[in-house]
This record gives sequence, C-alpha cells and structure tokens, in this order.
Amino acid sequence: MDHMLDIEADARRAFDAIRKGGIAILPMDVGYSLIGSGDAALRRIFDTKRRAPSKLNAMVGDQAIHREIHLLDTRQRAIVDAITQDHGLPLGLIAPGRMDHPLLRALSPEMLGRSTKDGTVLMLMNAGAFEEAIGRLSLRHGVPLFGSSANLSLSGTKFRVEDIEPEVLGIADVVIDYGLRKWHFYRQSSTLIDIRTVTATRKGSCFDVISDILARQFGITLNDPTQA
Repeated sequence: MDHMLDIEADARRAFDAIRKGGIAILPMDVGYSLIGSGDAALRRIFDTKRRAPSKLNAMVGDQAIHREIHLLDTRQRAIVDAITQDHGLPLGLIAPGRMDHPLLRALSPEMLGRSTKDGTVLMLMNAGAFEEAIGRLSLRHGVPLFGSSANLSLSGTKFRVEDIEPEVLGIADVVIDYGLRKWHFYRQSSTLIDIRTVTATRKGSCFDVISDILARQFGITLNDPTQA
C-alpha cells in the first residue's frame, strides 16, 4: 500500500516538540520553515540562520488566527480574502495586530520586539494543509508559532529537506519531510504585502497571479520591489 500523509498526526508531533521548547522544520507550500515558540528556541533559530538584526520573525497562522489578530477594514479584508480564499494563494501578510491577543501576550518583550514592528504582525497565510493543521493547534492551546524559512540567511528558500544546510537541520528536534513543495518553481518564499498601503515588500511565490488579482478586482497596480 502506498504511504499516505497523516497531516494531523505529523502536525501534533511537531507542535508537541515546539510546545516543549523545541524547534521543528515544517513543510509549507512556499518552502520549508524553521519554527519555534519560546525565547530560547527563537533565539537559536535567529542565531543559527545568522539573520540580520533588522529581520523579523513571521507568525504561522490559519484563517482563524488571522481574523483574531489582524485588524483590517472591509476593503483590506476583501483583498486578503480574494488572494487567500477565492484564489487559494499563499501570502505573507503585514497588517496591524491586536497586541492584547493571548498569542501575542504569550511572547516575552524581547521576542515581541523581534516579531512585530510598529504595531504590525507578519503572518504566513494559506501555505497548505500542514500549516492549517498546526495553526489550529496553536490557537487551541495558546502557543504562538514563529520563525522563518529553513535556510541560512540569504541562501535562498529550500523546497526539499535534503537541500537544507546541515547547520539548520542540526537544531531541529522534529523534521516533517513532505518532499518537494508546491510552489517550488518560483524559487522564492511567499510574496509579502503590507496591507496598510497594499504594497509588496518582497516579490515571492505567486507574485504574478496576486498582481493580476489586485489589478482586475481592485484596480490596484502592485509595485515590484525588485525594481525599486
């Protein structure tokens, strides 16, 4: 019999490790992510990746977390829903956040500073069934999940576990290997959009389709940050 993915069980295994202070490498549609929760885990991720101090952690979030934390007006919500729900695309969303939400209050002041900026929260949305499963656990148990792509800084997103650098693999307590990830042909992680101004801060996966949606449905010409 062919092996079938057990997404719920794998998400529980990864979540349990993270909840105990561990680090997990998780299969997102836009590449593998390196995720933790507590101060020690997030600091180790940051140091191992050799990230610049200006780089922020991204939050793992499903639709429920997004709706509870992000503060959007009607038009902004319509834009996000069009991209992530109507068209089923991944998105790194930068939006004002409800800083009194339990998931954010669970962060130490240091990690809140490394994970938010000017009252905004960067959240990876609609990055596949595994993200949805572990997002449900995050919200249910009040354990925030933060991190970034599973690679050394500036080395490029990894879409196969075997391409992840040994230093990064070495800090993971759990590795969930689902093979080649869905949006690998873009060779980039998620497109990042700041919903306050509807501007792209990173050109990533599905940028071309997202640009088309914004132009056709909302009359918005999305900037190309690589041309700035």
